[in-house]
Amino acid sequence: MYSMTGYGRAEYLENGINLLVELKTVNNRNFDLNCKIPRSFLVFEDLIRKEVQKFVKRGRIDLFVNFSDNREKQVGLEVNLEKVVGYYEASKAIAEKLSMPNDFTVSQAMKLPEVISDNSVADVTEFEEIIKNTVSRACENLNNMRKTEGEKLVNDMLSRMQTISGLAKEIAKRAPLVALEYKEKLKARIEEFLQDVKYDEARLLSEVAFYTDRVNIDEELTRLNSHVAQFKEIITTEGAGKKLDFLMQEFNRETNTICSKSNDIEVTRCALELKNEIEKVREQVQNLE
Repeated sequence: MYSMTGYGRAEYLENGINLLVELKTVNNRNFDLNCKIPRSFLVFEDLIRKEVQKFVKRGRIDLFVNFSDNREKQVGLEVNLEKVVGYYEASKAIAEKLSMPNDFTVSQAMKLPEVISDNSVADVTEFEEIIKNTVSRACENLNNMRKTEGEKLVNDMLSRMQTISGLAKEIAKRAPLVALEYKEKLKARIEEFLQDVKYDEARLLSEVAFYTDRVNIDEELTRLNSHVAQFKEIITTEGAGKKLDFLMQEFNRETNTICSKSNDIEVTRCALELKNEIEKVREQVQNLE
C-alpha cells in the first residue's frame, strides 16, 4: 500500500551531461501530472507521463527536470551575405541622401537582425533513453518513500479499526439494557401516576415492544462489524484507496443511524467516539493511493 505523499529524485551525470529529475506528490482523486521541463524536452512529455504512470496510479505529481550539456561541440554559425549587402546598400543610400559620412562597419553588421544565425541545432533524441531511465529511477525512489509512509498509515488505521470494533462491542453490550430500563422507568411512572389503580399490563408490554423495535440497532452493528472485516481485507490489496474511501462512507452511515436511534446517553457517547475514530481513518484513507 502506497501513500500519495512523497518525494523522489535521480540524477544522471556522465560525459558532460547533467540531468536531474525530481518528483513531489500529494493526494488527489485522480492522476494529475504537472511537468516542468526544458522547452527542448517537450517532445518527451508523453514519454515521461507514461513512465510515471507505471509507478503512480493517482495523486498530483509535480515533476521537475534540470538539464545541462557541457560537452565540447563545434558551434556552427552561418552568415547571410545577401542580408549584409542589403543593409550596406541601405546605409549608402541614407548617407548620399542626407550628405552624411557612411560609418557602416563589420561589427555593426554582425549585430543586425538575421545576419548571423546558429545552425547547430541540438538533436535531443539522443537523450531519450537517458531521460526514460532517470525518470524511472526517480519514480522508484519516490515509491520507496511512499511505501514506507503507506505502511505507517496502514498500521495506524488497523489500530483504529480495533478501537472501532471495541466501541461496537460496548454498544452491543449496552443496547439490550436500554429497553429493559425503559420498561422499568415507564412502569414506575405509571404506578406513580395511577397509584393503587390497576393498569393493563399488556398495554405496557406493547408500548415497550414498540419502543424496543424503534431503537433496535442490531442491523447497524452487524453491518458495522462487517465493514471492519472488509476494511482489513481490502487494505491488503494494492491501489485500494478509492474502495476504502467509499467504505468509510458506509461506516459513517451506520454510525449516524445508531446516533439517531439512540435514546441512551451511554450508547450516544460510544457512537460519538465511533464517529471521531471513523473521521480519523477517513482522513488517512484519503492519503492512500
